[in-house]
Amino acid sequence: MDIPPLAGKIAALSLTALPVSYVLNLVSELSHPLGVVLTSILILVLLLVSVRSLSRGEISYDPLYAVFAVLAFTSVVDLLISLQEDGYVVGFMEFYTKGEPYLSTAHGVFICYWDGIVHYLLYLAMAGAIQKRKRYRNLGLYWLGSFVMSILTFLPGNILGKYSSEIRPAFFLTILYMLVPCWAGVRIFKQSQAPICYTPNMVQEEHRKSLLQRPVDLALVIYLILAGFFTLFRGLVVLDCPTDACFIYIYQYEPYLRDPVAYPKVQMLVYMFYVLPFYGLAIYALIFPGCSWLPDWALVFAGAIAQAQFSHMGASLHLRTAFTYRVPEDVWAPVFLCNLLYALSPHLLASRCLWRPTFFLKPQSPDLMAKHKKLN
Repeated sequence: MDIPPLAGKIAALSLTALPVSYVLNLVSELSHPLGVVLTSILILVLLLVSVRSLSRGEISYDPLYAVFAVLAFTSVVDLLISLQEDGYVVGFMEFYTKGEPYLSTAHGVFICYWDGIVHYLLYLAMAGAIQKRKRYRNLGLYWLGSFVMSILTFLPGNILGKYSSEIRPAFFLTILYMLVPCWAGVRIFKQSQAPICYTPNMVQEEHRKSLLQRPVDLALVIYLILAGFFTLFRGLVVLDCPTDACFIYIYQYEPYLRDPVAYPKVQMLVYMFYVLPFYGLAIYALIFPGCSWLPDWALVFAGAIAQAQFSHMGASLHLRTAFTYRVPEDVWAPVFLCNLLYALSPHLLASRCLWRPTFFLKPQSPDLMAKHKKLN
């Protein structure tokens, strides 16, 4: 897959978040919750007008260009929030974090880092692909999973955690973000896939191989089974399972799962109710041929788990997490290794699907195979 070029116009426009944030922070009245909401809406409108005037051709070709432009701007804002909360910059986003105190949590800081770095680069790459009229379906699916996962954890965590009584009007702007992946996801899934250069005979031959004849797939199945057990175990841990193993794990290995901010608990429940079923379906698709849906959804879940594990692992070690809930130093290495291996599992699966997708292609009918043989 060719790497799309980065979009220069969007990059330049997104960097205007630096002076805008600095100027707005000087106006102390904006610390009022309603002022933050009105200012955010005004900036969004002005940004959309600017994008439309600068990139009419790209927007008419693909409306997601405007979405990526706006989200790139917000990514720079999120990066400023995380850098400010960690003390690397001052005087930019104090007026905003006063209205959204949950962004000052360790989890909030790390989702802002992820959005400000990984999502930002994805927006530039996808916008650059639109400018060059190239495909960006794989990047879009990875971003979609990452974006949705951040919302699925962050919003419920804000409502259920210790900051639930401090929700301000600006929080409802975040809820509007839920509409973005719905619309963008439909458009991305409808995009044409890269041309497949495999003959029906190659597909048929690959379908005849058993799991034992595909050692890479066999190793992936075992890997996913272990990841599934780890997913189920941590889900039971946050549900206060009374077994000794769960008690020992939550107090001696990952006490962050008890943090009253509720993000880690919500994250483990999202894993158990969404990721665990996907692992079961992926194992099925690795055993039985013709599951053409797996390559796309493997990319979606790879992005989702990458974002989730980055935020979870980072927050469990961050100084903003109370010492009682941080991973103990004597078990830091095995806990980090387990979480890292867990994050790698969907990426290995997605790599396998992109590397040799023949096994997942649907078998062709005898008529089509006969026609192909006649043409050749």
